[in-house]
Amino acid sequence: MSTFQDLGLIKPLLAAIEKQGYQNPTPIQIQAMPVILQRRDLFATAPTGTGKTAAFAIPILQSIIQNPQKKTHALILAPTRELAHQISDNFKKYANGTNLKMALVYGGVSQMRQVDEIRRNPQIIIATPGRLLDLIEQGYIDLSAIQTFVLDECDRMLDMGFINDIREIGNLIKTENLQTLLFSATASSEIRRLAADMLKDPASIDIAPESHQKPSIVTGK
Repeated sequence: MSTFQDLGLIKPLLAAIEKQGYQNPTPIQIQAMPVILQRRDLFATAPTGTGKTAAFAIPILQSIIQNPQKKTHALILAPTRELAHQISDNFKKYANGTNLKMALVYGGVSQMRQVDEIRRNPQIIIATPGRLLDLIEQGYIDLSAIQTFVLDECDRMLDMGFINDIREIGNLIKTENLQTLLFSATASSEIRRLAADMLKDPASIDIAPESHQKPSIVTGK
């Protein structure tokens, strides 16, 4: 069985993982972390609850620590503010002991606190699409140096009607050698088309749901 030590992670992140009480990496972590550390694009399907946030957050943190820059390094898109908060909380746990800064951006609340976080030049922005575009249009967010772009719960974002926002945001990121990571619980034809348009020669990972995660099927009489 693979261990976190086998995945090429640096000591500060291994210490953070141990502090969280993680024993062994999950299948999505075993497969995704090396790909992300190699800076390949990735199209991954995996059910909720399989550890995929750690699968992308930890290697992104390693990339930032090893290749620091003044402008924002990573942009993570999420469909809802609840999920954005969860992702942010996990990043903070894994980044414990570092001086990395993050900004959490979502709608439905005043933007003042979010703008303050952005003005501190965060290495990571975690955002919902609508508010992100609002702040970009107002000139608060600069995507010119984004190195890694993550689409998390992509199927939910498409279900919520964010497809055009996702494409617009993707078109605004002009960084050469951009790494794009797409995570979804399902792989509909629409998601596959989006992946084909936005990802460059991606690695593909498909984690099948465990039996307790599969929907039950009830047949009629």
